[in-house]
Amino acid sequence: MKKSIVFFLLPLFAIFYSPAQGQILKKLKQKVEDKLEKKVTGNPDNSTGTQPNSENPDNNSGNKPTNKGGGGLTNTTPPDVLQQMTDAEKAHDAGQYSDARYAVQQALIGVEIQLGKELLQSLPDMVSGLPKDTLQDKVMSNQWGWNNMTIQRVYYDNKDKQLTITIGNNSFYAGFVNMYFNSAYTQSDGNNQNTKQVRVKGNKAIIQYDDSKGYTLIVPLGQSSMIVWECINFADENEVIKSAEAFDIDDIKRRMGEQ
Repeated sequence: MKKSIVFFLLPLFAIFYSPAQGQILKKLKQKVEDKLEKKVTGNPDNSTGTQPNSENPDNNSGNKPTNKGGGGLTNTTPPDVLQQMTDAEKAHDAGQYSDARYAVQQALIGVEIQLGKELLQSLPDMVSGLPKDTLQDKVMSNQWGWNNMTIQRVYYDNKDKQLTITIGNNSFYAGFVNMYFNSAYTQSDGNNQNTKQVRVKGNKAIIQYDDSKGYTLIVPLGQSSMIVWECINFADENEVIKSAEAFDIDDIKRRMGEQ
């Protein structure tokens, strides 16, 4: 008898509440992507929506009113992983493949949010005299799937000094990192080199300085994920590297499934 893909994945989601979440999540994400496309949707190109209509009859903004208020959006609770998997199995058995796909996506988002919150809790409370600002904690996913997950925390002294750490996929810096490590790429203005390679706790890294942005320190974790420290009003590169060393990079790698 052909097993349901959802039934096959359900026990794997339950494992996510064990200590080895990072490695299991990475493997599960690949299983979901491979098996979901072949057995649930039958859609190998991962096409899930309609293309936007380029013709907009209401494109004339001259008569468009200006919004002056509204209640905004309320925060929603993260998806319940096991409930979403149960819903996915029911929808699959009923032949409602679009609903089954959606429920599996929601379950993955729930796992990612749980993992992201646990990683944030593992980060230090204070770095270089800067306390954490938990109100700015973020766990983001641009699309469903591990490769688009980003975790962010800000450390701020309520004056003019700030450190922001971003963990996960960072498309803004990914191309730059690949180009730099695969070539002898450097930039300099006169005698001052503003991009160079360094080491952070034995890990290859790139540090960059810009007068308007401050220091940016990047440690690649895998093919698409990395840790980025953005440091504003730090005295010099040594202070930036010392601040980065306050983080347990090996533990972050383990939680992200990169070890």
